Amino acid sequence: MTNERSERRSGQRMPVQTSVKVRRSDGTETPGLTRDLSSNGIFLYSEAGMAEGSKLELVVMLPADLGLGGGWALCQASVVRVEHSDGKGVGIAATLDRIELLPQIG
Repeated sequence: MTNERSERRSGQRMPVQTSVKVRRSDGTETPGLTRDLSSNGIFLYSEAGMAEGSKLELVVMLPADLGLGGGWALCQASVVRVEHSDGKGVGIAATLDRIELLPQIG
């Protein structure tokens, strides 16, 4: 029997729980919490409903060992999968289409 759900990730995901601000294309913002990150993808939980193919803007703290320099980043993302989960909100898997490291404040 073959596995019908093939692995599509091109980067190794790291388990990272950090706050993320999610801005949808209509301008609404909601908080979220990451479950894991890679240099080109993210899985997060949010209370806001999303649809596959949606475009998001994320502000997230990237860990230094992710290989992108670490620190606050502004990311453009595309939703590839939405999962409904009990108690954690909506699970959102997205590709990171563009990552811009933000300048440190203070």
